[in-house]
Amino acid sequence: MSYSRLLEKAPLVGAFFMAAIWLPGAQAFCPAPDGLPVAQVQRVVDGDTLRLTDGRSVRMIGLNTPETGKQGRSAEPFAVAAQRRLQALVDESGGQVRLLVGQQGQDHYGRTLANVYVRNGNNLEAQMLAEGLGYLVAVAPNVALVDCQKDAELKARRAGLGVWRDSPVQPAAQIDKGGFALVSGQVRDVQRNRGGVWIELQDSLVLRITPELLSQFDASRLDRLKGQQIEARGWVVDRSRRGGLQSGQARWMMPITHPAMLSLSSH
Repeated sequence: MSYSRLLEKAPLVGAFFMAAIWLPGAQAFCPAPDGLPVAQVQRVVDGDTLRLTDGRSVRMIGLNTPETGKQGRSAEPFAVAAQRRLQALVDESGGQVRLLVGQQGQDHYGRTLANVYVRNGNNLEAQMLAEGLGYLVAVAPNVALVDCQKDAELKARRAGLGVWRDSPVQPAAQIDKGGFALVSGQVRDVQRNRGGVWIELQDSLVLRITPELLSQFDASRLDRLKGQQIEARGWVVDRSRRGGLQSGQARWMMPITHPAMLSLSSH
C-alpha cells in the first residue's frame, strides 16, 4: 500500500530518511532545538507517557503506543515492548530528558504535552516510531514535528517492524468498538454543514473534520474524495453512547484532527 499525504495545503517536501536505528543519522528525523530544559524521569508509565520527579506527567506529542493492560484487560500487542524500549532509552540518557512543551501545553487529564528528547538530541517519539513501536498521531495545534515523525513511521512501515509486522489497518466495516484505530475504506459521500465536513466510509463509520480545523485541509481535494479509497487513523467514538445518534446516522465516528491522519491509499 502506498502511503502519501495528499490532503494538506502545504506540499509534502523532503526525502525519506533511512538511517540505521540510533545512529547519528537518526537525528535527521527531528533534531532538537538548542536550550531545552532538562527534566529527571521518575518512571516510565507506558510507551508514550513519562512521570517526572517534579510531579508532572508528560504525554509525548505525536506518538500513540499500544495500550498496556488496565482494569483487567490484557495488554495490546507491542505495548510491553514499547514501554520497555522507552525505559531503555531513558536509562541510556541517565534518566534525564529535554522537553519542548507543545503550543497546547496540557491535555484534559492535566498531563504536560511535549516533544521529548534525550541528552544527545534524539527525539524519543521519532525513535519509537522508527522502530515500529507506536503510531504517528497529529492533533492540532501540536503538529510542529509531524513531517519528520511521519518519515520515521514510514521507515518502520516499509520494513514491517513492530506494529507493522502484520497490518494494523482494518476495513471500516469491521469497526465494532471505540478507541484508537487505523481504518481503510471507499468514500461513499462527502458532506458539509455547520458541524464541519463529514466523510462517509460505510453505513457504520463516518469521519469528521470540525469547522475550526478545516483551514488546515485542501478543500478541493476533500470534495474530490468521493469514490476514492482512503486510510484514516484516530480515536473512534460510539455516538450511540452519547445519546446523539439519529436515524440513518453512522454509529461510529472518527474525528480527523490533522491532514496527516487521512491519506489516499492504493493496493
